[in-house]
Amino acid sequence: MADQTTTNTNIEIGISTFLEASPNPATGTRISHAERLRNAVEEIVVADQAGLDVYGIGEHHRPDFAGSAPAVVLAAAASMTKHIRLSSAVTVLSSDDPVRVYQSFSTLDGISNGRAEIMAGRGSFIESFPLFGYSLDDYNELFDEKLELLLKIRESEKVSWKGGLRPAIDNVGIYPRSVQEPLPVWIATGGSPESAVRAGMLGLPVVFAIIGGMPERFAPLVELYKRAAAKAGHDVSKLQIATHSHGFVSDIPGKAADLLFPHWQHQSTVIGRERGWRGTFDRAMFDESNSLRGALYAGDPEYVAEKIVLLRRNLGVTRFFLHMDASSIPHKETLRAIELLGTKVAPIVRKELARLESQG
Repeated sequence: MADQTTTNTNIEIGISTFLEASPNPATGTRISHAERLRNAVEEIVVADQAGLDVYGIGEHHRPDFAGSAPAVVLAAAASMTKHIRLSSAVTVLSSDDPVRVYQSFSTLDGISNGRAEIMAGRGSFIESFPLFGYSLDDYNELFDEKLELLLKIRESEKVSWKGGLRPAIDNVGIYPRSVQEPLPVWIATGGSPESAVRAGMLGLPVVFAIIGGMPERFAPLVELYKRAAAKAGHDVSKLQIATHSHGFVSDIPGKAADLLFPHWQHQSTVIGRERGWRGTFDRAMFDESNSLRGALYAGDPEYVAEKIVLLRRNLGVTRFFLHMDASSIPHKETLRAIELLGTKVAPIVRKELARLESQG
């Protein structure tokens, strides 16, 4: 595979989470939503102190996740942090209102003094559609229309817009305005070529969720994204590409995998049953996915860093989200993993990328 490393050795490294609150596979006990929310705020503070670049919270509306209002949780941590960027991961834009999405994140942007981001997606879970009264028959049309409106809102204080599924807006002001101009909007996709092309045509940064298989298989989607951007007249050298993958970090050999496996097996079985996936989610499958070319990133700092460097070489990513979100893992272990990601993994990655660039 061709090396897609860019000339810029900077890479952002951060955390993504859905605020997991599912039962512990071993004991059956469940963390309360309130405790998980408070833990998240502490995680963001530790991530900021560890030098991580971004923390993202995904929107879900089901009992095993506490993150139904990401902007509120991020705002709670905004005044307690100084540098870390605060993002949704994702905002299910199809079933939300673009005006309220912009207002929530422009408010967060003000509180954090310019550190808010929106990661917009159609949603791999569909519970928000009946909850907010939307039809799955309009799944694609809703996203296209609402993304158009969101981008129009961030471009102009006064907005006039007309669509087919949301009521029109006639020269209405939308406030507060964001500190950042424009407020960053990323497009999230689980691997849809159409989503990659859409993001490229709009010149928006893209996030690929890579939760199985080999990350290098996403290289054709990266190329689709770049070609679409170039065809639309955007500067390809300025495109931002991120990935999101599950994992965990420990400074004790083998511990990260041992901590993560029971949770991974439980969640894979539950979601697999919902979606009709076949196969047995056993340790052999876990270990295969956690191999050097696999989609899991569980290990000591050196191993996780090695996998991120390989990802950068294969896909040219400018940002990496490690999805560390296992409610069965003790909170103190998660805080330590976040600290290691920022103080150990990130420096190793950046040093290695600088070395590779110096070699040409």
